[in-house]
This record gives sequence, structure tokens and C-alpha cells, in this order.
Amino acid sequence: EYLRKFYHLDVSHGLRSKRDVTAVETKIGEMQDFFGLEKSGQLDHRTLEVMRRERCGVPDAEQYSSQPNRPKWKNHTITYIQNYTPDLTKQEVENTFRRALKIWSDVAPLKFIRVDHGEADIMINFASKHGDFFPFDGPRGVLAHAFEPGEDIGGDVHFDEDEVWRMGRYNLFTVAAHELGHSLGLSHSKDPSALMYPSYRYSSMTQYTLPRDDALAIQALYGKTIKLGVMAPPEKCDPGMTFDAVAMIGQELAFFKNYMWLRAIGPDRQYFLREGYSSTYLPSISSPVDAAYDITSKGVAYTFTSKYWIVQQLNKKSYYQRSIYDFGFPPGVKQIDAAVHVNAFGKTYFFVRDVYYYDEDKNAMDPGYPRKIKTDWPAIGNKIDAAFE
Repeated sequence: EYLRKFYHLDVSHGLRSKRDVTAVETKIGEMQDFFGLEKSGQLDHRTLEVMRRERCGVPDAEQYSSQPNRPKWKNHTITYIQNYTPDLTKQEVENTFRRALKIWSDVAPLKFIRVDHGEADIMINFASKHGDFFPFDGPRGVLAHAFEPGEDIGGDVHFDEDEVWRMGRYNLFTVAAHELGHSLGLSHSKDPSALMYPSYRYSSMTQYTLPRDDALAIQALYGKTIKLGVMAPPEKCDPGMTFDAVAMIGQELAFFKNYMWLRAIGPDRQYFLREGYSSTYLPSISSPVDAAYDITSKGVAYTFTSKYWIVQQLNKKSYYQRSIYDFGFPPGVKQIDAAVHVNAFGKTYFFVRDVYYYDEDKNAMDPGYPRKIKTDWPAIGNKIDAAFE
């Protein structure tokens, strides 16, 4: 049932053949990969433990927020209407939803308006039976679910009234903030520290700060709210100058430092250098680039914030993809320091603090990694800022 709900397993006719058993094992493997478990395809103790956790009812297999034309609200002023749970006072419910929406509007240019009657973009409803073909399962289990932006039920949020909602457990703020992320167009994150991680955990409404993974995800959809003051460009002749990332983009070698220097490659433009703020050349990427690498045979470069982006051309839209955990990194990795693709081997080195990882085309790390940087490159030291081939 878990795999059917959250990973689209189709065994409506039962397990009648070896092919059906293989399909189940494949879906178990997908679930284990999502939660950072050992990918065995078997229902071991750790896998069952994760399956028993209280969680959101949206499938983990839904990745609508990673697509170039992903659903989002065209109008950044969004209306919502709510009913109430008898477990809390009206004031507590209203304050909770206002705070849950505010954590998103604090980092993205969104405005939320509550209406008291009629229709709204986001309809928030407490109910046990609610007629959307996605029934709840009674106390515990699935706590709530929501729908991506769109017409009809698009954006709506449903809370299971069979739960006992509290300001503590089950904390309405935590669940509401997560579900409203879905209403705005976000899918689940593999990052255990992210608000959009599918399993429930308590968060205090008064002390909560939106994690970086979630902030970057919502900003990829709607942009940033706060415009930072313009920083003076780094002095390129400074002997202490370092770079955050280096990669080929088109016919130019790009150097990143919250700013970009572009050196044209070619016999007639050998020493041509242009420079400017990163947002000028990569208008879709509002956060500093931590690492980047290019694959010349594909004509693309990958740039990393806490997400990764595909860049095909400067001054054009970059495509927001998914979490860095899709590359097989463990949950403890929050940021990539440097990356470089070695064309001769078809492999990519990723450097994280004092270790490095090797990536396969099958989107999984090679056996035996990570390894200490100084073990294989003792002359380099313990940390790499940027690398290119």
C-alpha cells in the first residue's frame, strides 16, 4: 500500500508473476534511494521503520517542481480560505496559517490574502472524508496532503481531522508549512533537514527559519524577495584571489566569485576577457554558485547551489533541476566545494571538505568512495575551492 501511494506501484491484479515481484523490489529500491537507505530492494528493518513514520500524503515520485514548465501561480498575490479544527481555537488556526505562509513570503515575492467566503486559490480544509479520491487512513499515518497549483482542486490543502491537532504534537504549523509548499509548486526533498522532506517532525512556530534547501527551491519558482546591496566586484589582480567554481560555458571559460569573469577560447580571441555580476550572465540563478563543471560532448554545464542547474547558454534561462542528493550524496552533504568532469574517463570528481566522490553515468557513486583528497593528491591539501580540466 505504501509503495502504491507514494511510488506509483501498480499491482492491482496482485503478485502473479516474477515480473510483479521485480516491480515491487524496484519500487522498494526507489524508496530506499529517496530516503538515503541501503538500496537492497528488500523490506529490511530500517526500511519498514521509515515506512511507519507519520508523513505527508503527496507521492515522493512526484517531481513537478523539477520541470522547466513546472506548475506555479502566475499571479504572485494568492488568496486562501480555511475552515477550522475543533482541536484549536479559531485564533490559533488563523495565526498558524498566517505564520506558515509567511515563511514562504519572507524569501520569495509572494503575497497571501485570506478571504472569508466564496472561492480562493488555495482552499484549506480539515476533514476525514473529503471526496478527492485520496482518502485518509485514520489516526497517524498520512497527516495531510496538497495539490500543485492549478484550476479546480489545484493548490488545495486537506488535513486529516482524525488527527488531534495541537500547537505541539501534531504540530499544525509544521504540517501546514510543508503542505503549503506543495500548494506553491514544490515537490518532496531528499534533504532530511528540509521542510519539504516527506516525514513529519516537530518544528517550533516561534523559532522557525526556512532551511536553505527550501528557500532556494521556492526562489527557483518565484524569484527572491530581498534584493541585497550591490557588492563591489573582487579585484582580479589581488594575489589572494580565489574562485568558487570554474567551467566552460559555450566557448568561454567562466570563473565564479559572486561575480563572473569570462575568457573567450579561440585563436582570434585568446586574451579577450569580459566580466560582470553573475546575475547578468545567469539570470535564473540568484544564489552564489558553489561549484560547476562542464561536459563538452553534451554542450552543457552544471552549476551547484544547494540544487543543481543545467546551463546551456549565457544570458539565457537556466533549467532548475533537483536536489544534489540525486547524485547519490549522503544527507550530511549540504554543499559541493568543487567539481570537475574528466572527459577521457567520462567521470566527474566532486569535492566536499576533505573528501571527494566519483560519479557514474548511472547516477550513483562508484564503490569505494568517498576518499580522502590527500590520499590520492597529497600535494593539493585538504580542501579544493574550484577545479577544471
